[in-house]
Amino acid sequence: MKKLMYITIVALTIVACEQEPKDYVTFSGKITNQSSDSLVIGSNTERNFQKRITVAPDGTFSDTLKVVTGVFYVYDGTESTTLYLNNGQDVHLTLDTKQFDETIVYTGSGASANNYLAKKALKQEAIFADKSLFVMSKEDFAAKSETIESDFIKDLDGVSGLDTAFIESEKEKFLSYKEYLVTYQAEKFFLKTVLGKGKHSPKFMAYENNAGGKTSLDDFKGKYVYIDVWATWCGPCISEIPFLNKVEKAYQGKNIEFVSISIDDLNDYDIWKTMIKEKELSGVQLFADKSWDSEFVENYKISGIPRFILIESKGNIITSDAPSPSNNKLKELFSSLRI
Repeated sequence: MKKLMYITIVALTIVACEQEPKDYVTFSGKITNQSSDSLVIGSNTERNFQKRITVAPDGTFSDTLKVVTGVFYVYDGTESTTLYLNNGQDVHLTLDTKQFDETIVYTGSGASANNYLAKKALKQEAIFADKSLFVMSKEDFAAKSETIESDFIKDLDGVSGLDTAFIESEKEKFLSYKEYLVTYQAEKFFLKTVLGKGKHSPKFMAYENNAGGKTSLDDFKGKYVYIDVWATWCGPCISEIPFLNKVEKAYQGKNIEFVSISIDDLNDYDIWKTMIKEKELSGVQLFADKSWDSEFVENYKISGIPRFILIESKGNIITSDAPSPSNNKLKELFSSLRI
């Protein structure tokens, strides 16, 4: 009898252990044509959360993460994507870096939300690539934005297995996204007219230079100026840094200056200084005077970063929305200008 009771207790203990939810995420996967030997995963809301995950030579990786439920980014050294994590999940990712966004597939217990996010990202990319949307009248575009929102919500409602918090968060994001689209459309129209090619560029004055002293746009007269407006907390900005470094090296000694303007809050000043040192940022590193409220940022209608601007030697605008360093069209633009 005692033996039977002992066996029963052991069995119940095993069942209890098996049923106890794990307080971490298992994140694994395989990357084809990997760009580096590691992945960096960070939180979009918890600034202090960042972890580097080793990727084996065959492209496989696996690690555990203890997280606060929310949206995270994964950066492979070249590109990044977002994913939704919640402790207890087993998330498996596969992708091919030659077609990064198009090949992302998730399996496992966190698959539904993350495959939805991957599909949403592709859809948003297509929207911003459709130039016809941003030359519509204000009224027509407002109507179009309603249709876009409706399509996104339809996609969301069509996904099973999503938790309530995720659904509510996504619906809130749709409202912000729709507002952003309207702002973006107005911004693009402004850039094509008031800040169009050949117009005199707005100026920045006496920004702190990491190398010492103060620097103004007028200090670069006689040279082309490629400006990167960024911040240390901006994932896409960080993703562009390796490409910017390569472009700077390729055009070293040419008649062009590469100027990076941080719009970090003053509270993040030390983080800016540290990142410059740790990532060995080159070019001219400047700190804007009033973060987002900087007159230069406002004059250029910058509502999202990174933002790239190209100015010619006399201070006139070539493009107020230049290709990013990771875009091959940037080198094509430089070649057309014989830089």
